[in-house]
Amino acid sequence: MNACSSSNTVATTHPATRSAAFTQQSAPDSSNSAAPTRLPLAGGSPDVTRRKFLASAGAAAVGLTILKPGLVAGAEANSKIDIGVIGCGGRGAWIAELLAKNGHYNVVGLADYFQDRVDEAGKKLNVPASKRFTGLSGYKRLLEEKVDAVAIESPPYFHPEQAAAAVEAGKHVYLAKPIAVDVPGCQSVGESGRKATEKRLAFQVDFQTRAMPSYQQVVSRIHNGGIGKLVTVYAEYQTSLMFEGRDAELRKNPSDPEVRLRSWGIDRTLSGDVITEQNIHALDVATWIVNANPIKAYGRGGRARPFLGDCWDHYSVLFFFPNDLMVTFTAKQVGFGFDDIMVRAHGETGSAETNYGGTCWLHSRDDAFTGKTDDIYLVGVQRNMVSFYENITKGDCSNPTVKPSVRSNLTTILGRTAAYTGTEVTWDQMLQAGEKWHFDPAGLKS
Repeated sequence: MNACSSSNTVATTHPATRSAAFTQQSAPDSSNSAAPTRLPLAGGSPDVTRRKFLASAGAAAVGLTILKPGLVAGAEANSKIDIGVIGCGGRGAWIAELLAKNGHYNVVGLADYFQDRVDEAGKKLNVPASKRFTGLSGYKRLLEEKVDAVAIESPPYFHPEQAAAAVEAGKHVYLAKPIAVDVPGCQSVGESGRKATEKRLAFQVDFQTRAMPSYQQVVSRIHNGGIGKLVTVYAEYQTSLMFEGRDAELRKNPSDPEVRLRSWGIDRTLSGDVITEQNIHALDVATWIVNANPIKAYGRGGRARPFLGDCWDHYSVLFFFPNDLMVTFTAKQVGFGFDDIMVRAHGETGSAETNYGGTCWLHSRDDAFTGKTDDIYLVGVQRNMVSFYENITKGDCSNPTVKPSVRSNLTTILGRTAAYTGTEVTWDQMLQAGEKWHFDPAGLKS
């Protein structure tokens, strides 16, 4: 029914599990360390957090008309995409509602490990019980249905397997960040993106920042020499204490594998740790600006919050890029009183800064730009849903979001590995080690 579809079947290959030079167990259970002093940001928005966006956007979603039909050019009025949603937790259920209200999608199937989640979402969206699938392999049954596309909103550990299966089944893929928790997973998603293009399928990674005009303007001007040669870049992801609810859930029965699965956000293996699962928003923008792979990284971090989960809650990492450029990265999910997702770049002739939910600006002797991103958490997703629909209906399967998403995801893993080991780690060492993380499904229903 859509211009991007193809009946060709191409086998999907996956990177083999390699011996790991850097192991998950190498991460020390670090004690608290002093937080760096932070100066106020020029044009920043320290009172804005993604968690606040979720609370406000979720409350407003029910009565919201998403975007005007005229914004979707070249699509027939009745050419709706039948889509299934894999992962129906908080964000997954929200994404499913936005898809249903978008006007260009029919949400026709749901998959989640937990019955209560698919039932709650299914009742809201009028998805029949026969199209709600549960268990670890529930997504496979969803892929057997007559759906054109799937949105993957499950814990990040499962993304590579589910994305590869979706492409193999001939479905278009709308994938949440981060794309993976380890190097083989990133490589698998990169391969799935390539296979999708080969099979004439759309494959989109949902980064809100990359969809926002203000971010696009700032980065484009930097790439066109708007601040001259880059001198230094700073990236930060600072929030107050987060995930208390998930810690409380885990404490109810920490030995229960289903409780662990519900609390995945504070589980290192399922989430990729905070630097990959959350902080990627800042590091994705930084690598977008620099437009290169880091050469090496050196860092530290640890745990200050008294959670049962094994994720760290603060990081400080130096990334070394070509041309003697350094990116200084810091992050925290602990404490109180300051919240911002910021990237600042200084060049030989000017400076620029992006703030998630705040101001994006660029100032130089020859150029100036200021733009807002106030509704980024919601509008960024809306724009990505429109792009996904347009790519499918217009037959554009170039899938340009995949490669930069692989790069930024690998960048977080490089910083994580350097911090865990307390040593300098190069990009090549990380790739050669090819560390694969393992989640034990014992006790969970298939």
